[in-house]
Amino acid sequence: MSYLTWLVMIGTALLGGTAGVLGSFAVLRRRALVGDVVAHAALPGLCLAFLVMGGRHFVGMLAGAFLTGLAGIALMTIMCRWTRTKEDAALGLVLSAFFGAGIMLSSYIQNIDGGGSRAGLETYIYGQAAGMLREDLFLICAVSAVVLAILAAFYKEFKLLSFDPGFAQAQGWPTLALDLTLMGSLTLVTVMGLPVVGVVLMAAMLILPGAAARFWTDRLERMLLLSAVLGAAAGTIGSLISAGVVRSWLGFDPLGFAEGQTAPTGPVIVLCGTGVFLFSMFFAPNRGLVARLWRWWRLRTKIGDENLLRTLYEFAEERGAGAPPVTASEVAAARSWSPRQSSRRLRRALSKGWVRSVAGGIELTPAGRIEAERLVRAHRLWELFLIHGASIAPDHVDRDADTMEHVLAPEILAELERRFGAAATSEVPPSPHGIEPPR
Repeated sequence: MSYLTWLVMIGTALLGGTAGVLGSFAVLRRRALVGDVVAHAALPGLCLAFLVMGGRHFVGMLAGAFLTGLAGIALMTIMCRWTRTKEDAALGLVLSAFFGAGIMLSSYIQNIDGGGSRAGLETYIYGQAAGMLREDLFLICAVSAVVLAILAAFYKEFKLLSFDPGFAQAQGWPTLALDLTLMGSLTLVTVMGLPVVGVVLMAAMLILPGAAARFWTDRLERMLLLSAVLGAAAGTIGSLISAGVVRSWLGFDPLGFAEGQTAPTGPVIVLCGTGVFLFSMFFAPNRGLVARLWRWWRLRTKIGDENLLRTLYEFAEERGAGAPPVTASEVAAARSWSPRQSSRRLRRALSKGWVRSVAGGIELTPAGRIEAERLVRAHRLWELFLIHGASIAPDHVDRDADTMEHVLAPEILAELERRFGAAATSEVPPSPHGIEPPR
């Protein structure tokens, strides 16, 4: 790899990792679009810095962008705290007003003897990571070190502010100062990312790593570490793809560009981050859509199988000993199941040894009866609780108990047994639907 490729890769990895950590706090505080506001609010600062300094000065233009970005954050905070403006409305107002001012100033600069080309404003609007210099990398390293040091110093405070700002304020913590410190750090990183991915795409650098990491863990420390890794990985892979390194490894361009053509680095980094987010959204083990769909299917299957057992038990209880066996059609009619649903659940119950086929119908096996008694017991104990503990009419408790019988924790069931005197584990209380509601 060339020296420039190494330079861009290290710079984008640092920027992606730092933005990922800061963006995690923004995601947790439901302020994911604050980065977008800062990025758009930075544009008038870039233009004003060019006009004041009479030319393009990298550090000066970033300082101007930082000041107007910080002004946008301050204005948004004032609107939310001391007026009745909702946060989403404040975000939209600040973004629109500052970006409109930036576009107006940009047009003014472009009309001053070709000044627009000298300003290179398109670099900050669309990003141009390939033009990164060694001095730019040193500046990114310095900013990353400062921001990460601030996060380490105020980690406990930022953690409480993210999860329970009301408690932090009640304890006397300077929540406004902490909020502005966190938003100021976010502004600093956002401004540093403008030359890399631009105004339009910088919000994605802040949002995607944290949002993706949230699918993998419920612990803040792990989320911050994972978001840093994912952000750095997106920056690294995007830089390598844009530089053509991945094409030389694979023999083809993963984005479909022809030989000699290169994709812009910023959009490729954002696409890599989007790919990481989509993979996390679908395949994360606990919160991913595939895992949730699998758990939903298992729970639905479990509920259907257990409803079959309870229905057979209640038929046998109602008809008494010596009655003819229950038919599959009777079970389907009682549960409002289709023939396909009924036959599928009967097959599973047969394979588990819970029911058996007899002449003219089906009946519970000893193992199936034990399981059915457990379910009916939980169902009726919960009905008793609703009738006596919540003063609900007996004819209104069955549907709620239908759901709760499948998910009652053992300790709750033990408490219900203690309260209603059903201590023997094999004892099934009678159906309480005939009980008058307590007065």
